[in-house]
Amino acid sequence: MPAPVVLTGRRTRLEPLGMHHAEALAEAGAEDRATAAFTLVPHGPEAARSYVESALAEQAAGRALPFAVVAVADGRVLGSTRFLELDYWQGPLVWPCVPGVPYGDPAVAVPDAAEIGNTWLARRAQGTGVNTEAKLLMLRHAFETWGVRRISFRADVRNLRSRAAIERLGATCEGVRRAHSRGLDGAVRSTAFYSILDDEWPAVRDVIELRIAAAASLAVPERTADGRLIELPATTVPMPSLPMPAVPASVVPSVVPSVVSAAACLAPHSA
Repeated sequence: MPAPVVLTGRRTRLEPLGMHHAEALAEAGAEDRATAAFTLVPHGPEAARSYVESALAEQAAGRALPFAVVAVADGRVLGSTRFLELDYWQGPLVWPCVPGVPYGDPAVAVPDAAEIGNTWLARRAQGTGVNTEAKLLMLRHAFETWGVRRISFRADVRNLRSRAAIERLGATCEGVRRAHSRGLDGAVRSTAFYSILDDEWPAVRDVIELRIAAAASLAVPERTADGRLIELPATTVPMPSLPMPAVPASVVPSVVPSVVSAAACLAPHSA
């Protein structure tokens, strides 16, 4: 199973989730919960402790690698995310395949495929670029350190906010599995599935990095723990007058199929 690791970006740090994060997660989850309809967000100290205990149990079983999302500026916990659905394709071929079981020593095994999910952020961190940078850190670790072949994402088809965030990353929509499972609200939900493959990663990475650089060039402010804005110095990127940089021509062939496929995924949203 992959070892816990700290992943640090310009604004966001991902720390291995631990019980010491429970109180801060409870505080983050207590903010405006209007966007928590489709994702499990702990509500209250007891729920936060149970949330962390459950995540750590999944980690101990080799099924997940959970993180606390922390603001670099002030160290405040903003939410959580994780790798899950870890899958291993090395070693002798065994049929039928047994997913999630590594070949050889599990202590040093790294996955060949994984999912990024169970992501939620405090209301104050939404729309600030924290999620984009957190995903970049995780994707870079998965593709460039582990060497995975595929990273996948999924979302309730009704969760348009989450789906839009996944599509902005450049993930390809693989389709919608109708009446897939029960949703957080108890209703039967359909699920949209997305993925990024290893050969697509360089183009996807370039676009995400350009998005982050463009936001920085516009002096997008960071916030302190009490909500005050921290003005950051701007950095120079191509065409700083544009809210989003143009996609380089070399990237277009890899990205366009994702956009077309994502559009098809936006068809019916009901089960």
